[in-house]
Amino acid sequence: MSRCASSTVLPQGKVVYAGTFDPFTRGHEDLVCRSARLFDRVIVAVAASEHKKPFFSLDERVAMGKMLFADFANVDVVGFSCLLMEFTKAQGAHVLLRGLRAASDFEYEFQLAGMNRQLWPEMETIFLTPADQYMFVSASMVREIACFGGDVSRFVDPRVAEQLRQRAAQRR
Repeated sequence: MSRCASSTVLPQGKVVYAGTFDPFTRGHEDLVCRSARLFDRVIVAVAASEHKKPFFSLDERVAMGKMLFADFANVDVVGFSCLLMEFTKAQGAHVLLRGLRAASDFEYEFQLAGMNRQLWPEMETIFLTPADQYMFVSASMVREIACFGGDVSRFVDPRVAEQLRQRAAQRR
């Protein structure tokens, strides 16, 4: 048996999983849950991303993440508004987690990983894909469905669905 064939996963170190999370989807939840088994500490880094004009404020998205991951002792949800590599260094992490939903995500994520490595060569980027049922779920699609009064309950936690419903109603 090869030394890589073990079915036992031993958590190691810290990982930063960064994104806008506007809103958190089931795909995001899946990646956080799985990375929580792989790492001692998962830092869910919620980007301010003001240039994207988020549906929810940074504080609202951080609160949403804290609500979703409250049962995970090794998951922290933190907002940030600086360069991701600076945030990652400040957290004492050397691994960045990125999610890949479809092949179309790969080119951008590959470029981002290369740029991040130029900014901080000691940092590694790993990629995870969400479970099959969440492969094509994107936060922007979920927001659009919610804005038109559609049912997003398959794509987000019920508490997030309610927040989406309320925010969409305010914007109509």
